[in-house]
Amino acid sequence: MRRVIILDEAARDLERARDFYDSIDRDLGNYFSDSILSDLENLALFHGIHPRHFGFHRMLGRTFPFGIYYEDTARETYVVAILDLRQEPLWIREELSVR
Repeated sequence: MRRVIILDEAARDLERARDFYDSIDRDLGNYFSDSILSDLENLALFHGIHPRHFGFHRMLGRTFPFGIYYEDTARETYVVAILDLRQEPLWIREELSVR
């Protein structure tokens, strides 16, 4: 199975989103984390098939409206961002330009 590496900024994205959903309901925060982690497990199998957006492959979250932005190398997949797709597209573009 392919190795998926979550970069520090993407891990912070995940933590911030989980904290947001925790503020609504603690169980919702846990459900969010479990859902995204399941998506990341699928990325190990289905990397590289997703369309490119703003210079990165983007996999859509199955349960929550989040995009998982990643880059592939010959042996590994690097997750560079996990972003809420309800944000302004210009903000997403700018956020990804610095990663």
